[in-house]
Amino acid sequence: MPPTTKAILDNHIAAFGRGDLDAIVADYAPDAVLFTPRGPLQGQAMIRPMFEAMLAEFAKPGASFALDYQSIVGEYAFILWHGETADNTYELATDTFQVREGRIVMQSFAGLVVPKPSYN
Repeated sequence: MPPTTKAILDNHIAAFGRGDLDAIVADYAPDAVLFTPRGPLQGQAMIRPMFEAMLAEFAKPGASFALDYQSIVGEYAFILWHGETADNTYELATDTFQVREGRIVMQSFAGLVVPKPSYN
C-alpha cells in the first residue's frame, strides 16, 4: 500500500526543513506538474532547480518558516504558511497538492512575497 497523502506531505515539509533536496524531489512523480506564478514546471528535472533556489534562500542565517494551517481530504492537501529570509518576506503563502500512489502528481503555489531592500 502506498504512503498516505498525510505521510507524503509530512515527509515533504520535513525534507524542506532539513534542506534535503533529493528527498523533496523524490516526493514528486516523474511527470508531476507544479504550478507557480511564473508558469508551470513539469517533471522532476524542472521542479528540482526551483527547490535548489528555495533551499539556498532559506539556508541563509535568520530564515524562518512557519506552517499556519494544514488540511487533507483524500488525495488532496492544502497548506498555508509564512516565512522570512534575508531576501524576502513570505507574508502569506499557500500550496495545494494532489498525491497519487505515494507521489505528488500536482502542486500549486501562490504567495505574497515581498522582496527586502538591498543595501549595497
